[in-house]
Amino acid sequence: MSSPAAEAPAVSFSSFVVSLATSAMTHLGQGPSPTVDLDMARQTIDLLAVIHEKTKGNLDDEERQLLETVLTETRTKYVEKAG
Repeated sequence: MSSPAAEAPAVSFSSFVVSLATSAMTHLGQGPSPTVDLDMARQTIDLLAVIHEKTKGNLDDEERQLLETVLTETRTKYVEKAG
């Protein structure tokens, strides 16, 4: 029997960004629990924005597009919920 760590997918920049985006959307009530926590959502979105700013010029096109897309989607959902 293999260990859980051996079965876990490899961590990549893209999986890290998707993980943060999923966390933000969960805090916006888009997960299994409809609970909304705007403060935690905002903090996670701000973290994504910091990563976006600090990695400018260092990402490949696919990574850059993913980060920009999740930032747009999470910011839009945040505005909808906070509205």
